[in-house]
Amino acid sequence: MPSWMVATLCHVRARTLTLVVGMALVAGLSSANAAPERRPRVTIIGDSVAASILYTAQAQRYLQHRYDLKLDLAVCRRLVAASCAYQGHTPTTALEAIRERRGHLGRTVAIDVGYSDAASTYKAGLDRVMRALVSEGVRTVVWTTFKETSTSYRLMNGVIRHAKRRWKQLRVADWNAWSAGRPWFAGDGLHLNGAGAIGLAHLLARSIGSGR
Repeated sequence: MPSWMVATLCHVRARTLTLVVGMALVAGLSSANAAPERRPRVTIIGDSVAASILYTAQAQRYLQHRYDLKLDLAVCRRLVAASCAYQGHTPTTALEAIRERRGHLGRTVAIDVGYSDAASTYKAGLDRVMRALVSEGVRTVVWTTFKETSTSYRLMNGVIRHAKRRWKQLRVADWNAWSAGRPWFAGDGLHLNGAGAIGLAHLLARSIGSGR
């Protein structure tokens, strides 16, 4: 083969190798610089029953793996009426907690509040909380039902289920049905042991879905 042809082939091969290496480097840089997918912000506002998640690391990890999770859980919390006191501390109401987190709630908020509320005022309280959430741009509100250990909780569950007719953003997480027959409760039949906290976390994630 003439020397000029050999030189030409070597030049072509060198240029081809340079192009391949360059493309590989660009692909590698693009992959390295690609931002990891952001988990959706989800805020959970709850009372003493939901607060069991705070004391159960596995339940927290399960939710944190899926969401940019913000927990605002407090014993004795009520929806709108002044919360009751526990060990010298009176927590914010659900409505106050929402206002304090303005601009940082995310598109999805879960509400598990009401074990200290009165059935007679629950509908009005629910509507006030929903108005506040919708005004903050929340797209999905997951509202957890109560374990029906009393007539009051059964009536309040009816309020929650009927609220879907007024609020398209509302999605019911039926804790009463989900927890039926489970050994998830303390002696009062309401507050949760560790397994119950994990069970609640699973229900919330199932109800929230992708959170987007």
